[in-house]
Amino acid sequence: MIRMLLAICLFFSLSTEAQTLVESKVLIGRTIGRQPYLDYGLGSDRLGGAKMTYLDTGILVQAVDSTIGRYKIQLSKNRSAWLQKSNFQQENAIKVEPYYLTGSFLINGDDKSDFVSISLDEKLPYTSIQEINPSRIVIDIFGATSNTNWVTHRISAKEIKNVYHEQLEDDVFRIAIELNHKQHWGYSIYYEGKKLMIKVKRQPEDLSLENMKIAIDAGHGGNNPGASGIATKIGEKNYTLLIAKQIEKALLDKEAKVYMTRRGDASLGMFERQEMIGAENPDFLISVHLNSSAREEVKGVSTYYRYIGFRPLTQYIQKSMIKIEGLEDFGNIGSFNFALSGPTDYPNCLLEVAFLSNRDDEKLILNPEFHKQVAKQVVEGIKEWLKACKEEND
Repeated sequence: MIRMLLAICLFFSLSTEAQTLVESKVLIGRTIGRQPYLDYGLGSDRLGGAKMTYLDTGILVQAVDSTIGRYKIQLSKNRSAWLQKSNFQQENAIKVEPYYLTGSFLINGDDKSDFVSISLDEKLPYTSIQEINPSRIVIDIFGATSNTNWVTHRISAKEIKNVYHEQLEDDVFRIAIELNHKQHWGYSIYYEGKKLMIKVKRQPEDLSLENMKIAIDAGHGGNNPGASGIATKIGEKNYTLLIAKQIEKALLDKEAKVYMTRRGDASLGMFERQEMIGAENPDFLISVHLNSSAREEVKGVSTYYRYIGFRPLTQYIQKSMIKIEGLEDFGNIGSFNFALSGPTDYPNCLLEVAFLSNRDDEKLILNPEFHKQVAKQVVEGIKEWLKACKEEND
């Protein structure tokens, strides 16, 4: 009996030591730096790990484990993610509370956008997804417990139809923002003090092309040459710029407003491009690239999106592009982990015009007349997309 009691005491002693050891490894801090983001796990490919969300800076996070370059962040009891160590700053003075409460909601609008503001006790991490049929933005706040007793919805909000919430888990608070239009036009999430803000872009009242501001990104450039041709060794960076300029010209001919990320052989990082485009606040983005494969027989045009609410733009451009003689349909591809597809602020389309690694496609890419055809069909695809958005309103 004495031996059993000693064994029990030893077990609890070791358990307490193990618990203390684990707890001592928890690092408390906040997000810092340019565009911090969370990855779902440690998986990766040439585009990086699958991203859960981008975050604001100054958000309270708890690191419970680490690997080379990344911390494991405990978001809630049942959810974790991985954060770049360069986006974490330890703050030993922070006392983590057992729970943080939500407060009142306010939904209102200004002359361009709608806003949802949510009072919180702390700047907590979050993630969001887009949903369709019905069109909604769904946001989970980790570590939050509901104490929301009223949601004020003002008539100045034009795009937001309904806002409601639920306590999904003890430490996960979910907000659903139902939209008036089927097409998602973008949103951004950030903090003002400890208020979580969701800025929702309205569908433009005038959906004509001349009312649009379109960002065009010519992929690669400068010290990033991209792929090269299989026969001629031509550089992707040079021909994406040639094609992007033709798209710009075709759009300007239709009196649209155009912002180009580069007009020459400039070296631009992905974060730099994101910030440049974000500062311009376009209605939507098209990023122009040329594809490549290890298999020479692979060919055709493809369009890419990450978020389901932004898919329609990519579908209409894909349908329009395959009308070009000699250009095959490689496909419309979703959940694509391309950096410029990451922002939720505006619809975006990655256009892989054709394969430099295919001899037939390479011949097309070399032809200046093909560049004009691409520009024409991109514009036609945009016009059909805008027309479909308008018809949904009628």
